[in-house]
This record gives sequence, C-alpha cells and structure tokens, in this order.
Amino acid sequence: MADTKKLYIKTYGCQMNVYDSERMAETLGAEGYVQTDTADDADMILLNTCHIREKAAEKIYSELGKFRGLKTEKPSLKIGVAGCVAQAEGAEIIRRQPMVDLVVGPQSYHKLPQMEARVQSGKRALDTDFPEEDKFDHLASRPKAKRGPTAFLTVQEGCDKFCAFCVVPYTRGAEVSRPAERVMAEATDLVARGVREITLLGQNVNAFHGHAGGLAGLIWQLSEIDQLERIRFTTSHPNDMDDALIEAHGTCDKLMPYLHLPVQSGSNRILKAMNRKHTRESYFALVDRIRSARPDLLLSGDFIVGFPGETDQDFEDTLDLVRRVGYGQAYSFKYSARPGTPAAERAEVLPEVAAARLQELQALLTEQQRAAQTAMVGREVKVLFEKKGRREGQLIGKSEYLHAVHAVAPDHMIGQVIPVLIVKDMTNSLTGQVVDPAALGRP
Repeated sequence: MADTKKLYIKTYGCQMNVYDSERMAETLGAEGYVQTDTADDADMILLNTCHIREKAAEKIYSELGKFRGLKTEKPSLKIGVAGCVAQAEGAEIIRRQPMVDLVVGPQSYHKLPQMEARVQSGKRALDTDFPEEDKFDHLASRPKAKRGPTAFLTVQEGCDKFCAFCVVPYTRGAEVSRPAERVMAEATDLVARGVREITLLGQNVNAFHGHAGGLAGLIWQLSEIDQLERIRFTTSHPNDMDDALIEAHGTCDKLMPYLHLPVQSGSNRILKAMNRKHTRESYFALVDRIRSARPDLLLSGDFIVGFPGETDQDFEDTLDLVRRVGYGQAYSFKYSARPGTPAAERAEVLPEVAAARLQELQALLTEQQRAAQTAMVGREVKVLFEKKGRREGQLIGKSEYLHAVHAVAPDHMIGQVIPVLIVKDMTNSLTGQVVDPAALGRP
C-alpha cells in the first residue's frame, strides 16, 4: 500500500460530468490511485470542468490559482484539467497556468493512463482531439465494489443541433450513441452491485440510435433487468420525442413520470434566432401528447432570458408559455455569450433588463414548483431511499417524481422502494411517513 497515490477530483456542471468523473477515477484507480475528499493530501488534482455557465473558463483559472501554494509545497503534485473547458481552452490553460501538468478533453479521458505516465516522467500531456475510436471501448472494466442505489449511465454524447447559444457541439463533438449491448452490459453490472435506479445520460439523449428501437427500445430492454426498479433519462430535445418514447411513458412501469424537456424561450421569433427548430405551438402540442400518455407526469424545463434581440413581448411570450404548460421543476439562466457560438456576435440585451426578466421568470417558476410540491401532501408515493438524512433515524430518497423525500425509517430500507405518505411540504423537499409501520422493524 506504500505505493498508493491519492486522487482528488472536483466536478463541475452536469450529470454527465459526474459520470465522467466516476470513470476517470476508475481509470486512474487501475494505475494505483485512490480517491480523497481533500486536495491537501492529493498526489493528483483533477478538475472536471463545465463550459455552460457564465465566465466558466475564468472561474477555472481562478480555481487553479488556489492550488499554487500546494504545488509549491509539494512539487510532485500533478494538476490536471478535464472536461469542456479543457476542450475549449486547450494549450491556453498551460500557457496561463504553467503549473498545470495535464489537459484532457471529454472524448479522450480513456487515454489518462498514458497521459499520467507522461506527466510522471516530467513532461506535460495535452489531448483535446475527437478520436475516431470510442473511448468506452478502451476504458477499464468498472470495479466490482458495492454501489449506492442510484447511478448515471452515459448512452449518448455530443449534439448536432447547433443552437446559437450552445458550446456543446464544439466541446463534446457530433452526436454519438453507444451500442445497446454495451449499455446493457454496464447496466447489468451496476444492478449486480446494488443499483436500483439508472438515469440514462446524453447531451441529446432522446436522439439515441444505438438500439433499433431508439431510446424507447433501450428503455424496454433495460426494464427486463429484474432488480432494476427505476429508469430515467436526461436531457431531451423536443424534436426527438418520438411516438415510441411518448408511448413508453404511458406503458413502461419502470420509466418514471418525470421528464426534463427544455424549451429555452416561449417566443417563436427568439426560438428561430436560437436555431431551436421548434415553435411554441409544436411544444404545446408535444406536451399535450405526453400528458395524454402519462397524466401525472412532472415536467421540468430550461429557460434562457435576455437572449440577443429579446424584446418585452418576447419575454411576455415566455411567461405565457410557462403559465400554460406548468412546470414542477425548472432551470433558468440569464444569457451569457460563449466564444465561438453564433449568438456571441450579436448585441446583447441590457444587463439590468435581463436581470429583471430573470427575477420575474424565476418567481413564476418557483410559484409553480411550490404548488407542485404542495399538491403532493396527502398522496402516497414510492420512495427509493438512498442514504441517511440529517436527523437521527431519518432516511432520504427520491419519489417517482424526483422530489426529495425524508422520513423516519431504519437503515435496512436504504436501496429499497418503500410506499410513503407525504405529510408536509418543505422548501425543497417533502416529509413523509412509511405507510406500513410493520416494515419499520423488518430486517
């Protein structure tokens, strides 16, 4: 054990980055690294970055600056940058922060062992290519350690939509789907190690074509895994919600009644400027079809306010769409330019106007979220308990609708789906009671 090295990974951004960080840790684990929760005692620090938020690159440079003292105290410490900022900035990261040893893009992290060996020899390693080979073919098998009840599983990467505000096609590349048999093998392995809920990930996950039946076909095949109790997927594009996937929401018991379906704007003029290739009317029609298939489905969305050229009327159209659709959850952002994207060349809305619009939109979305949670009080839901809660004797998990639910329950219920009566609505969670009191003492 004397040769064991410690790895500290800090993950930014989306669930796909969480998955990627897990796989990078596993890959470096085969090279003798074990994860640590603190950078102070690490032999390697790896920042897995996201380029979606405002000034993402500058924030990473600032974060790197915080490690300068550690590097001075421990010259053998290796520092790496992975993910979408690494892809976008490339060699510029090493130029601006010479203490960085390794820069790897999201499509090349299967090469980490070779890159790690290079930096251990005193050289720097940089790889931001889009290799022809599938990185998943070259990753080491996942270790057989026990897993928690939930897991992310990437099935699709990249995007061909080229929305005017988005860097994903440039940092993650073109749409690529993993073959269904490889997804199934990884899912089966996860379930064997204790996973009961899998969330399928992709930048445009419902464009998955690694199965003859598309994403719906994959979901139905996954549903045949006996001990897999729940399936979710994210993130979707409205244009790729096909009939089979809509039908699956109504007929597949293991597919949870929650859907993240970003619309971005309620204005047709702005949607066209964003290159979204759908309209507010087509979105309304799609939501109606989905809710017809699954009436209790909780809908989540993404919104951008202050997009270049957005007028007061355009914003009012967005508010109108939100009121008509009704969201149980939503994510909303003020537009910020991403270098290299078409919208970055356009005149921006005044910052104070965009900020005021965001505040108004978020107030409406919060009102809807609170109403959706309040409506759960008195209902019985099924909760997959994931871990201990903050209070003694309390567990916390997720309902079918992705609401966080905490209840008094014994530890042996972790990893089980338990009927729970919702008795109280909290700010960002629900309080429940286990329906079968006899089950509380059952080992």
